Amino acid sequence: MTSTTTSPTSRPAPDQPVATWLPVTAVAVTLLLWASAFVAIRYLGDDFSPGALSLGRLLVGALCLAAVALPRGLPRPRGRDLLRILAIGVLWFGVYNLALNEGERRVDAGTAAMLIQVSPVLIALLAAVFLSERFTVYLAGGLALAFAGVAVIAFSTSPGGNSDVVGVVLCLVSAVVYSVSLVLQKPLMTRMAAVHVVWLACSVGAVACLPFAGQLWSETAAAPTASILWLVYLGIFPTAIAFTTYAFALQHMSASSLGVTTYLVPPLTIVMGLVFLGEVPPTMAYAGGVLALVGVAVARRKPRPRVLTEEPARPA
Repeated sequence: MTSTTTSPTSRPAPDQPVATWLPVTAVAVTLLLWASAFVAIRYLGDDFSPGALSLGRLLVGALCLAAVALPRGLPRPRGRDLLRILAIGVLWFGVYNLALNEGERRVDAGTAAMLIQVSPVLIALLAAVFLSERFTVYLAGGLALAFAGVAVIAFSTSPGGNSDVVGVVLCLVSAVVYSVSLVLQKPLMTRMAAVHVVWLACSVGAVACLPFAGQLWSETAAAPTASILWLVYLGIFPTAIAFTTYAFALQHMSASSLGVTTYLVPPLTIVMGLVFLGEVPPTMAYAGGVLALVGVAVARRKPRPRVLTEEPARPA
């Protein structure tokens, strides 16, 4: 493993006991803020294009994170850690936001949130392929069920009579890059402070989205004040705060256990979408979402270890 040089103040202390309620609270904050992000993105779809929305959100998030991260020292990741941060920044903060922002122009917030929840299956699949973990019959069955649920969602009809397969595919792209990024991020949590990892990755994502700076400038000038405030909210709360609380929880929980908690995001998003946007997913999308979650549950099952019983000796 490549060694990493960080300032003394940036290195976490994994051996120091942490109150059990802190990771749970961090997860709760993350889930609420991420659920609100789906609604905010949907709300801003008419005023900001996907690239401009991504850049604006990441710039605000990076500035807020810098104010918290820099007083703790300047991190200096090297080797594989630096490559991991670059990959996470481009994928999770760049590609994820672009794909999700465009996807939510085509599907409602609740449907998008349900589609993202296939990520635990993808994480298990990635672990089987790249980390030599066992590819079980449960994983195969769960994968089939999860994507059958995705198919039902893709071809479900909205109340207006439309379905958008492209929007579903874009949300799945977001789920894939989220899964890859989570696998990449986990080892960093043992060597760097959570806020440093998130700040560096968010900054990388902002740089990757700089080609949309012209769009952000013109669209911000034309946008109503309420939309600009929602954009700032996205940068501060679901980005700066939620990604930091999630990274903190990842330091004290396994990636698989943490992935399960995100099952609560779709129902939270559906309720928020109904309250703030007056929209709900298509009727069949609920069935597809349940099927996908059943697939995730099946994929996560572990085969029972065989218990070897010693055969009693037969009399001669």
